[in-house]
Amino acid sequence: MKKYGAVVIGAGHNGMICAAYLAKAGRSVLVLERRHLVGGATVTEEIYPGFKYSVCSYVVSLFRPEIISDLNLPAHGYELLPLDGTMSPLLSGDYLMRWHDAGDTRHELMRHSPKDAEAYDRFGQLMYHLAMAVRPMLSTPSPSPTSLSPKNLNHLRRIAADFGKKEEYLFDLAKLMTMSSADFVEQYFETPVLQGTLSASGVIGTFMGPRSPGSAYVMLHHYMGEIDGQFRAWGFPRGGMGGLAEALAGAARSFGAEIRTEAPIEQILVKNGEAHGVVIEGGEEIEASLVVSSVDPRLTFRKLVEPEHLEDDFLQHIDRFKFRGSSGKVNLSLDALPEFSCLESIRQRGEPTHPYLAGAMSISPSIDYVERAYDDAKYGRFSRRPYLDIIIPSMIDPSMAPPGKHVMSIFVQYAPYDLADGATWPNEREAFGDAVIDTLSEYVPNLKDILLHRQVISPWDLEQTFGLTEGNIFHGELSLDQLFFLRPTPGTAGYSTPVRGLFMCGSGSHPGGGVMGAPGQLAAREILAKGR
Repeated sequence: MKKYGAVVIGAGHNGMICAAYLAKAGRSVLVLERRHLVGGATVTEEIYPGFKYSVCSYVVSLFRPEIISDLNLPAHGYELLPLDGTMSPLLSGDYLMRWHDAGDTRHELMRHSPKDAEAYDRFGQLMYHLAMAVRPMLSTPSPSPTSLSPKNLNHLRRIAADFGKKEEYLFDLAKLMTMSSADFVEQYFETPVLQGTLSASGVIGTFMGPRSPGSAYVMLHHYMGEIDGQFRAWGFPRGGMGGLAEALAGAARSFGAEIRTEAPIEQILVKNGEAHGVVIEGGEEIEASLVVSSVDPRLTFRKLVEPEHLEDDFLQHIDRFKFRGSSGKVNLSLDALPEFSCLESIRQRGEPTHPYLAGAMSISPSIDYVERAYDDAKYGRFSRRPYLDIIIPSMIDPSMAPPGKHVMSIFVQYAPYDLADGATWPNEREAFGDAVIDTLSEYVPNLKDILLHRQVISPWDLEQTFGLTEGNIFHGELSLDQLFFLRPTPGTAGYSTPVRGLFMCGSGSHPGGGVMGAPGQLAAREILAKGR
């Protein structure tokens, strides 16, 4: 039987990144994936003939540029196509369009509020500097506030030095870490749709509303991405999110890693407190010098590791780690382009509407709208009028749909994992999909006429199909009590675990979720630094 240097559980993007770095360093690596294709939640699937859906995740911004360079992803087919701005339609027939070009955005904001046009640049500069202040903490393993080891103390000193360079922003950062996204945004802007759209980025993937304390940090988290050096830019991988997954798989294989699909893990083998391999469902044992799990903490420690190998105190921390999935996804096949009613005046002038549809579209007309959507979720109901974040992938990459047809990707908030009054997601899934279609139809009158197919994905489906506990897209909430040295538990933010030879590299580890790749990259660095 071949013994591997490392077995990586799960071929999501973090798992494959970790595997690629380990293989590049000369380790023999095997990646095991339960599904029939790689990618985890970063997949493209042709659910209906000719129509390719980015089934779960659907845009890239947070992905670390150095990973693209280190793993030479373009050589393996990775190409990122930019999305040019975000349109926020209004039922009044108006809209707010924020282009990537600062001048165009300023001109647009002047239509709504000269005051907001002036404040927008200041707000963007502040968010940039706050992101730069926090980014060093997200680009390295989180130090422990209690360890007195020389390495840890040096790490804390470096972070303090980085913060010292941004001293003038520390008060703003302290406020942002505890405030709600609504309160933070309202300090700068008066236009309801601008307030709503900006604050909504603070609730993505969390069981919080825009007026929940702590949601301002989540807003900052989503501001930290860049594409080709452009801050706060978003892109779509050619071929959908599966294009990123295939590039990562190609890179890992090029360094010598093996990847097996349809290989669900039944157990992590532990002897004398040390991991030494895994058992695949069906009984096959695979021996390895170390095991790296890219699945979430609950699955790792409550399903794959036998409880006698873990202290009760640690398991209690794992049990308290909050998931509370709150998001769903609806993917549509369309017979033609959607006609947003807010663009009717542009169509009447004979001007093209394509530029407005080649970016993102956000149904978030005000803070109160998003907060009311959250009100439904608080009491165990999916939002009847949800917050929607939309792209039309076929506008960016025509290969995603047959000629003349289109696909639409709709991220939906809120869809609580736990439903009230004994309701279940298998019974409520289609009603949830109807609520999304009905809400969007208020802004797109021709939507139901051009609708060919739909795929409705609830938090329960995210758990059952993709292994995301409670359907949480970040492997655990990005709340302040679950960040930095507390993610996933005190003492395990450095990717090692109480089981020797067992490491974590998924989004449930520092610095958290989103398609950023940092947990996989940082875990590999820690493993190699420890000489494992």
